Amino acid sequence: MSNTPHIIIAAALLLDNRQNILLVRKRGSPFFMQPGGKIDPGETPEEALIRELNEELQLDIGKDELVAMGCFHDVAANEAQHQLTAHLFRIQRESFTPIPAAEIEEACWLSEEACRDITLAPLTQRQILPLAWPKR
Repeated sequence: MSNTPHIIIAAALLLDNRQNILLVRKRGSPFFMQPGGKIDPGETPEEALIRELNEELQLDIGKDELVAMGCFHDVAANEAQHQLTAHLFRIQRESFTPIPAAEIEEACWLSEEACRDITLAPLTQRQILPLAWPKR
């Protein structure tokens, strides 16, 4: 059994009507990633994501808007030598202007091409973006 610290989060693959993806960057971090965050004790992944989207982006999401995509594992971007498990949910929304709050420094809608020019979290780059824009 590994002694590597483990973080469990809920995250959103949030796409607009033009198939742009919403990514966020936390204050003090170079990495863009999905909005979301750690699951508090007693919370379901869905409840955690709804809470985190409200705290980070002042976005109200209903549970019926969440489409479960599964659990994904990678290294954590902002916590050295931690493993990450993300409960991922797809949300399709009309484009809106995100309002960064809490620890979020920047939030923006990005095309597939624009994502090539920014620093992405490992989970985002290796596992989530391929789900957003599958190769045909």
